[in-house]
Amino acid sequence: MRSGIRVYGRVVLAVLAFAVLPLRVDAQSAPQVARSADGVVVAAQPLAAAAGARMLELGGNAADAAVAAAFAISVVEPSMNSIGGRNQILLRTPDGGIAGIDGTTSVPLGYDPATAPRAAYGYPTIGVPGSVAGLMRLHEEYGSLPLTTIMAPAIDYAAHGFRLLPGEARRQAGSRGQVAESEGARRYYLKADGSPYSPGDRLVQSDMAATLRAISLGGGDAFYRGEIAGRIADDMAANGGFLTREALAAYEAEDSRIVRGSYRGFEIVGSDIPASGAIAILALQIAEIFDPDSMSDEAWASVIAQSLALAMAEYRRPSSDSSAVRVTSKALARELSGQVRVPAEATMESGAAAPWAAEPWAAAGAGGSRLAGVVEGLDLPPEDGHTTHLSAADGNGMAIALTQTIGPGMGAKVATPGLGFLYAVTLGGYLGISEPGERARSGITPFMVLDDGEPFLVLGAAGGIRIISAVVQAVTRVIDDGLALPAALAAPRVHPDMGPEGLTGFSVEAGPEDGWSGTSVEEFRELGFEITPTPRQGAFGRIHGLQYDAATRTWIGAADPDWEGAAVAPRPAGPTERNERR
Repeated sequence: MRSGIRVYGRVVLAVLAFAVLPLRVDAQSAPQVARSADGVVVAAQPLAAAAGARMLELGGNAADAAVAAAFAISVVEPSMNSIGGRNQILLRTPDGGIAGIDGTTSVPLGYDPATAPRAAYGYPTIGVPGSVAGLMRLHEEYGSLPLTTIMAPAIDYAAHGFRLLPGEARRQAGSRGQVAESEGARRYYLKADGSPYSPGDRLVQSDMAATLRAISLGGGDAFYRGEIAGRIADDMAANGGFLTREALAAYEAEDSRIVRGSYRGFEIVGSDIPASGAIAILALQIAEIFDPDSMSDEAWASVIAQSLALAMAEYRRPSSDSSAVRVTSKALARELSGQVRVPAEATMESGAAAPWAAEPWAAAGAGGSRLAGVVEGLDLPPEDGHTTHLSAADGNGMAIALTQTIGPGMGAKVATPGLGFLYAVTLGGYLGISEPGERARSGITPFMVLDDGEPFLVLGAAGGIRIISAVVQAVTRVIDDGLALPAALAAPRVHPDMGPEGLTGFSVEAGPEDGWSGTSVEEFRELGFEITPTPRQGAFGRIHGLQYDAATRTWIGAADPDWEGAAVAPRPAGPTERNERR
């Protein structure tokens, strides 16, 4: 039987010393857990969460809050995302509808993969940005407040500055050499002497403020067809980039293909290619076949890791409605479940012993697993710790899961002088795409769990391909272990290690405060798996999510304890604010 969950339900304060806006005096010392019947915003940086919560205070809805937080986080967490990057948005409307917006970067028109250079960063890696288009569409179709109001926090953060958190300062410093190669990026993210900013330094981004102000007044056209587009295209042409005015003007945020499945009676919902919601659904539906109460925590974690490995083998399938139906089918999950190794005493959810349980655990070791070869030639996205995720909900039933990224830390390490923002890495082989108009496939997984049509979990993650494994494990921790979301995010995680021959073993979270214990690591090894303990903070994805308590009609927001994020609820309106809303 399971031996009990090693969970440290800590609430960490993000400590900052400077508040830019009169949003709230405690904006930069917000807790990582918040509860409210009027909604909550959770983001990877406290100022971004505060910007979103302010929109709820002004009478806005979750879409307003999400757009405000997304623009704000592009200012205050530039190493992880940018308006020059991409996003995926999943939303539930107050009437129970589910929709998605695909703001993924794309290959520019006229791009020739045969002659284009292979590069890890720089101008040749820059595709068509999608973040602004995605956010504009979310605001236009679902928002309620004026765009100028929604973008005011981000503009103020950029214009007046904010104090860098230690993690953000560390990430910026880590890209110092590459950033210095770009005139614009060097100007914005290094000091005059070429040194990086330190924790607590105030970062002022005047050109970014001007760009955001233009978007707030002119909408998407200001970015994709106006003066900003012209300056982008001229900069690209002068420095070997492929992004043109025509490519910018042709870009549109598309509808996401919504995929659905179920897990132990709950409906699970995500976005399909170029996002990875279907992969998360398949992993959960494979794991669902097994009974976690019939095995130890470590054995159950190994089942989750194997389920993820089998699901990720579907990563390179072609994008179509029929393929999405196949991947999210219970039949495929049951077929693949036969390749999962379980201990002899384990049972399936039906109560029967697993028919393959008699085979020894050693069969799952390197070179002997049935999983060997199922991912041969698989080109998964990188496992580095990039990307940001935010979640927002209001008191009327609207909820948003929004993931935004520029790829690896500081993206392409390029900024156009005068515009103030970084671009995402899209081309050059990083994401394996090359055809004009093609969109970048990634592990991004905005996700929702519904209970009889009502929201139960709203989440997503940052962290490359480990986004998928983080989301899957958060869901199982809440549903299978009965943990509240804050405790579920603090629980230790695993991730399958994939090589040319298939599954080679697992990486396991082994941090000193909330990782698997040394005893657990040895038990994993005794089960017959190659184990790589990984103590690095945030290495197993960072989730910023929401849980809804239907009994009390309360949203519970939780930021990942491995990051510097925050959950912020709107303050109750005072008499003056209530009168202003009438």
